[in-house]
This record gives sequence, structure tokens and C-alpha cells, in this order.
Amino acid sequence: MKFFDSVFPVSSLSSVDQDIHRCRHSYQRVSFLELGNPALYLFSMTFSELHFIGILAAIFFTFVSGGIWFGPKTFYPVWMKARGNASGQLTTEQNKPALLFGGTIIAIIVQMISLGLILSSLQSSRPDFSVASGALVGLVLGVGISMFSSLSHRLFGGENLKVWIIETANDAINYTVAGAIITFFN
Repeated sequence: MKFFDSVFPVSSLSSVDQDIHRCRHSYQRVSFLELGNPALYLFSMTFSELHFIGILAAIFFTFVSGGIWFGPKTFYPVWMKARGNASGQLTTEQNKPALLFGGTIIAIIVQMISLGLILSSLQSSRPDFSVASGALVGLVLGVGISMFSSLSHRLFGGENLKVWIIETANDAINYTVAGAIITFFN
């Protein structure tokens, strides 16, 4: 910090930067909201604000929902046929359970922690943030980001829209319900 202080003297910093500088040197945790700059609020999202029971419940729901959605009596046969695999069997190169399930669980964990950070941030700034609000945020993220971020990849990759809808509709539903679950536990 001494090098920083000599290169960037406190007097040359803006008032918000001086507040941040003061907080760094006082070794106390101060919310960025207390610094008076709402734009810095985004940086106040921390893991300590997350309620991990809600995150775990959302992870469990999402994993089970995906298992049901892509089950043999639901969308799996239609999905595999739409992908051009009439038999529905994975090749030995594709059928690696540790990779399939391990990758899926890691992806769900990252998604639900990210959703939890967003919802926690929104809840701390809006006391009237309800479970329905959490579900709406989940729906917007599920449809607006999760679904449509992959559309151009699918179209340029030559996959049909049926495959895209089957795969991503489950994501949108999961984000919606997970948003409600996480908000409820927060």
C-alpha cells in the first residue's frame, strides 16, 4: 500500500475513491452503499449474503427437474430423434457418466450461486422483493439469457429449433422455480 500511496496521493482521488482508500486503510468492512455511490453497489454482492439452504434446494430441484424432463417417458425420445439419433443410445465416446453427471452438477452449482448472488443483491436493495419477484427474475434470466444465448450457436451448428426448445425450455423453467426457491429462503 505504501507504493500505491506514493504514486496516487489521497488528495488526487475523487471523494468516492478517498472513501474507498480510507476503508482499505482502516481494515474494516464497509458496504459500498455506505460510500454514497450507487454505481458501486454491484460490488457489494458477496458470498456471505447468500443463504446456502436456498441454493442447495435450488440445485436439488434443478437436477431432479432435468432428470424428469429428459427421462425416457418424457422428452428424451423426442429430443434424441430430433438430434438425429433414432435409437436414443449414446455411443461409447459419448456415454461417460462421470463426465455427464459431474459436468451437469458443476454447471448447476455455478448457475444457482450466480442466480443467488443476483437475487440477494436485488433483495438487499428492495425490501418489497417477493418470491414472485424472484420467480420473475429467474424467468427473465432463463429466457432472456439462458435460452437465447445458445440460439445462434444452434442455428449455425445446423441443429433444428425443436432440439433448442426442448433443451432450453427446461432451463427457463428451472431458473424460474429456482428464483422463487432462493428468494423464499433469503
